[in-house]
Amino acid sequence: MLTLNFGCDQISKKIVRTEISDYEHISIIKDRFTLLKVENTGAFLSLGDQMPYIFRLIILTGLPLLFLCYGLYYLFAKKNLPVMMQVALCFLIGGGIGNLYDRIIYGSVTDFMHMDFYIFQTGVFNFADISIMIGIGILLFQSIRSSTTKQQEEQEQLERNTN
Repeated sequence: MLTLNFGCDQISKKIVRTEISDYEHISIIKDRFTLLKVENTGAFLSLGDQMPYIFRLIILTGLPLLFLCYGLYYLFAKKNLPVMMQVALCFLIGGGIGNLYDRIIYGSVTDFMHMDFYIFQTGVFNFADISIMIGIGILLFQSIRSSTTKQQEEQEQLERNTN
């Protein structure tokens, strides 16, 4: 699943790099979903793109590389990880590697999707960003679910002790 996330991201970016001109605007769904090729030298929503090169290199390449290496180690070293945790980590790491690969090979990350929901709109993003958000969503869901389960178990234990 990790390689699937990375592969889909890289294939989509390759198509965009060869078929769409910089800042070309292609409406897919009535200006609500558009394609717009942007090379992002910063992080999320271009944060940090004005930083000096050495700081961008350390913060946007070095730190993510360390976190991704640890994530890979954790994913493969921990034998009893729940399946949903494995899936979440594959989405997070696959997306992270996709964007890091772009940053190292091309010097920027290719973003190309934009959504407008009338009351708010997204920044320009790519499939790696979607993978990362799905991974975070799964982890949040699992955390909320396990917290609720733990509270229910504590409540049941309390009820048993009072009876």
